[in-house]
Amino acid sequence: MTKQINMNKDTVSPETQQEAMKVAKATQKPGQTKEQTKLIAQGIEKGIALYKKQQKAKAREKDKQRKKQLRDNRTATATEEEFVTSEVTGQSRNNMLPWVLLVISWVLFTLTFVLIK
Repeated sequence: MTKQINMNKDTVSPETQQEAMKVAKATQKPGQTKEQTKLIAQGIEKGIALYKKQQKAKAREKDKQRKKQLRDNRTATATEEEFVTSEVTGQSRNNMLPWVLLVISWVLFTLTFVLIK
């Protein structure tokens, strides 16, 4: 047999109900009926539920911001690595240029010397 659990979002946990009833009884005025106290407790339950919902929303928003910041940091790091890699590649090409020019100049010098003789 499967045990069914009521997953209604409007239901309040038993702990919250007990806490709301404690607060309602603590603020109970003389001559107040049990029905009135129950209504006050229900209002307190709704307030607690609303507070918890707001806190969860804030936590989700903070988590989104944290994840966004982590993504931005990763992107920035990746961009820096690409920039450093491109600089190194550019420098190695620049380091080859003088040698290539030197070899070409010596080849031209040799050809000119051989052709003049």
